[in-house]
Amino acid sequence: MDTLQNEKQNYRLQLFITLLSVVLFAAKMIAFYLTNSIAILTDALESTVNMLAGLIGLYSLYVAAKPKDKEHPYGHGKAEFISAAVEGSLIITAGIYILFQTGQSFFIQKTIQELDHGIVLVAITAIVNFAAGWWCLHIGKKNNSLALKASGKHLQLDTYSTIVIIVGLIIIKITNLFWLDKLLALSISIVIIINGYKIVRASLAGIMDEADMELLKKLIVTLNQNRRNNWIDLHNLRVIKYGATLHVDCHLTLPWYMNLHEAHTEVDALKALVIHTFGDNIELFVHTDSCLPFSCPVCIKTDCKVREQPFTHCVTWTLDNILSNQKHNAPLIT
Repeated sequence: MDTLQNEKQNYRLQLFITLLSVVLFAAKMIAFYLTNSIAILTDALESTVNMLAGLIGLYSLYVAAKPKDKEHPYGHGKAEFISAAVEGSLIITAGIYILFQTGQSFFIQKTIQELDHGIVLVAITAIVNFAAGWWCLHIGKKNNSLALKASGKHLQLDTYSTIVIIVGLIIIKITNLFWLDKLLALSISIVIIINGYKIVRASLAGIMDEADMELLKKLIVTLNQNRRNNWIDLHNLRVIKYGATLHVDCHLTLPWYMNLHEAHTEVDALKALVIHTFGDNIELFVHTDSCLPFSCPVCIKTDCKVREQPFTHCVTWTLDNILSNQKHNAPLIT
C-alpha cells in the first residue's frame, strides 16, 4: 500500500512540475522580450527542456507505477532510467544549441534594455525553481524515484545558472559591458552540457544494473553493526534497483543443525534490518547455506556445542569479501 501511495505522490509532483515549467518558461520569455538579453534567452531555452523532460518524466512514472505482469516480473521501474536518459540527452542538446547560437551572434552588437524588470522576473523564476527542485529531490530520495531526482537536479541547476545570469545582468547594468551577456550565455551552455552528461551517465548505470557503491557501503555498515551470532557468513550480495524498488539477494551461512523454522527466523531478521535501513520498497531473496568445518575459525557463535575447530578471528564484512561468491575461509576449488 505504501508503495502505491509513493507512486501516486511521485506522479502528482511530476505533473505539478510539468505545469510549473510552462509558467516559468513564459516568464523568462517575457523577460527576454523586455531586455533583448541572450543570457536570458539561454535560460528560457533551457526551460523548454524542462517542459519536454517533465512530460517524459510524467509518462515514465505512469509506466513505472504499473504492477508486475508475466512479461515484466520485476515490474516496470526501469522506465524511470529511460526517462532520465532522455532528459539528460535533451539537456545536452539544449546546451549545444545555445553554444552554437551564442557563438554565431558573439560579434553582433545588440542593445540590452529594461534590465530592472528583466532581473526581477528572472529572480522570481529562480526562487520558484529552487523551491520546486528541493521538493523534487526530497520526495525523490524518500520514494527512491530516479525520475524525480533527475527533475530536481535539473531544476536546481536551472536555478544556479539563473543566479549567475542575474549577477551578470547587474554587472552589465552598472558597467554597460554588453559583451558580458554573450560570455554568460557561453559559460552557462558549457555547464548545462556537463550536467546533462552526468544525468545520462547515472541513467545508463541504472539500465546496465551497475552497482550503487554508496548504497552497498551503507548496507554493509548496517550488517556489520547489527550482526547476529547465527550469521556465520554472508556473501554473494547483490542489489539491483528497479524504479522505487530495491531487489536484494545474498547467501547467508547458518549453523548446519538449524531446522527450517529457525533458519526462516534468521532470514526474517535480516529482512527486517534491510527494510529498517532502506524502507519497505524491498524485495529480499536469501539463499541459506549450512556451515562446514572450515567455518569454525570465523564463527562468532559462542554457544555452539558441535564446534570442530577453535574460533580464531571475526571476519569484518567489506565490499570485497561480501560481494564475492566465495565463502570466507572456504577451500578454493580448482
